[in-house]
Amino acid sequence: MASYSLSTPINTALLVYILYLLQRILLPRTSVPAKPSVQFKSSYSWMPKAHAPTLLYTVYTPKTLLKYDGVDPAGAGRILLAIAGTVFDVTAGRNFYGPGGMYGNFAGRDASRGMAKQSFDLEMLTPVEEPLDKLEDLAPDEIENMNGWIEHFSGKYIVCGRLVENDAA
Repeated sequence: MASYSLSTPINTALLVYILYLLQRILLPRTSVPAKPSVQFKSSYSWMPKAHAPTLLYTVYTPKTLLKYDGVDPAGAGRILLAIAGTVFDVTAGRNFYGPGGMYGNFAGRDASRGMAKQSFDLEMLTPVEEPLDKLEDLAPDEIENMNGWIEHFSGKYIVCGRLVENDAA
């Protein structure tokens, strides 16, 4: 049978480490250091240089939504689109929804039918002078697809309004 003693350096080191841990547990350090451990340059600031413009929840009509296509100067460069009556600010996705983007034809418009049918064709868009598309002829899987887009957009973009008929606003 082997005998254990403090004569080996490994045993001595382990005993010292265990005693150190016990001291840290039983007598925790309560004083606060006088100086911070990280020094920041005097120019450092957590404040942004400029704040993002404030977005107000607004009621839009197809005609008023049209100017937010990313091209019209009256829209101040913002890009909005609507799905099933909910208006999203998709300006952060300018590469997708802005001019020349893959979904660019949905900018400033009601994209409900196009998103439901997974079609980017212009005939998916209701003319702005006509009443809103009621989407009554969509198949259940198309409605589910559209709801998936709403869920995706709700998690990624800001909901900034709702879309109503032209004469309702």
